[in-house]
Amino acid sequence: MRKQLLKGLTMLVAIMALAMVSAVASANGQSRTSKANVPFEFMVGDKSLPAGAYTIASATAAGDALRVRSVESNESALRITSLLSGKSSPKLVFHRYGERYFLAEVWSTAGDGRQLMTCKQERAIQKEFSRLGSNKSAPRAYETVAVALAVQ
Repeated sequence: MRKQLLKGLTMLVAIMALAMVSAVASANGQSRTSKANVPFEFMVGDKSLPAGAYTIASATAAGDALRVRSVESNESALRITSLLSGKSSPKLVFHRYGERYFLAEVWSTAGDGRQLMTCKQERAIQKEFSRLGSNKSAPRAYETVAVALAVQ
């Protein structure tokens, strides 16, 4: 009985130590928070955010979700992302359709990029533009607008 208790206690300590090492490693791997001043209202997923200062950070240790949070208010949005290949300067990339802006990409200070999943509203606009695309006087699908990103 004593051997079983000692064996169980040893196993528990080993599991706790492994959990602590994993937590420290994942906290170390998280990217730093970045900040941007966005001069226009924009969409992140189905959430509309007003113009202003924002912090941008990974919401998960793996970096597959992104949180965009207003510095001035409690407005925030969360969106799933995918890795982009290539390198670029730190910036936020928006797709602009008329006066509507959709956050499309985030390039970190490390030079790596994340692409946000396209929301329903942007897909509907893209579909409408492709329908109008056969008309020569129709506008192109979207304009790309970049906003500088800085590390906090």
